[in-house]
Amino acid sequence: MNEPPTERIEFPDGFIWGTAAAAHQAEGGNWSNDWWAWEHDPRSNCVDVSGDAIDHYHRFDSDFELLGSYGHNANRFSIEWARIEPEPGEYSNAALDHYARVLDSVHKHGMTPFVTLHHFSSPRWIHADGGWANPEIVDRFRRYTEVVARRLGDRIPYVCTINEPQIVAWAGYQLTGFPPGAGDKTLFWPVTRNFIAAHQAAIEAFKGQQPDTKIGITLAITDFQAADDDSVEVRDRVHHRMAQVYYDALRTGVVKGPNIEEEIGGLGGSSDFVGLQFYSRGVISASQGMLAPPPDAETTQMGYEVVPESFTTVLKGAMDASLPVIVTENGIGTTDDKQRVRYIATHLAAAKKAMDEGVDLRGYIYWCSMDNFEWNAGYQRTFGLIAVDRQTFVRTPKPSADYFSEICRTNAVDPKTTEQFLSA
Repeated sequence: MNEPPTERIEFPDGFIWGTAAAAHQAEGGNWSNDWWAWEHDPRSNCVDVSGDAIDHYHRFDSDFELLGSYGHNANRFSIEWARIEPEPGEYSNAALDHYARVLDSVHKHGMTPFVTLHHFSSPRWIHADGGWANPEIVDRFRRYTEVVARRLGDRIPYVCTINEPQIVAWAGYQLTGFPPGAGDKTLFWPVTRNFIAAHQAAIEAFKGQQPDTKIGITLAITDFQAADDDSVEVRDRVHHRMAQVYYDALRTGVVKGPNIEEEIGGLGGSSDFVGLQFYSRGVISASQGMLAPPPDAETTQMGYEVVPESFTTVLKGAMDASLPVIVTENGIGTTDDKQRVRYIATHLAAAKKAMDEGVDLRGYIYWCSMDNFEWNAGYQRTFGLIAVDRQTFVRTPKPSADYFSEICRTNAVDPKTTEQFLSA
């Protein structure tokens, strides 16, 4: 069992504390995007359909009031491209007005908005025209970003352009686990190139209208480890495609991969931060592929091994981007709320260790605020600090919500507080 810290851990003044969610996972009724179509496709491995989700689309103000009451100073959420541009070039004023109200609510309840422009889901018309494998996606994403910046930009101090692009390139294009379910390994690198170019296009589009907005990209980073000496080369290749290619591009502006070496004009150094999203490590064997966690390992509902020290490792690795780091996701799917308390405590200790060793870490955003639709795993995985009854939509905070609140309010992890929650 990973033991929580025994010494008080304090974070610097101005540290960002909050929770996150994504539009498709929380809003409900996102029928015009590719994920809704995917959930209803017999080819997909989805165990549920999103349906009404947790009806955040109508309950956002009370949700933000609740989260703000817990002392969070930030909230990360996404806006749904398919609502704003349901058909090419057709922009919905009603959808833009809705997200203006959402942003006003976040501000009203004392939190800084971190707005993600693309969190896995795309309009169906994008999907029908090649999705992220079509190079035209870069200009399409630029135009969408321009509309958002023009209508909503004065309310948005932080933008996360694209969420976990490596996961989409891998699971959706190389494999068949995410839409579009292409299963074509030749698409990974072209899609990766398009994501990186779209990130830069979004920076230019947003900064052109709101130059003071801080803009970054959020990356899913696993601590890839070699099972033995014979596996080091394989591990290095996986790390390059899932992390290093982005760090190098953010720093130098050059995208490097098999048959790709392209400079994206203006990219090097143009981002304001890199968002890091960490859940576990991955031990790779050249002969057996990704290994399962050891039999005695602590694991989560997702089957992830709980390894806090790997959090320190990936945070230090993110220094390769030469940018400030914000943890834009870190959390645990579990039915044991005391395990969640331990997870938060141990991972914040690991984050502080990385800071002490030179990482310019500006904030920590827990995934996620409320139990919601966990993509292919449906509603069976519970990451939230707050439980939701999906029949009545009643929100019920868990003890871990109070625990995280104490951290947010005191800017510290206190061992006495941790013990109180673990012994309750």
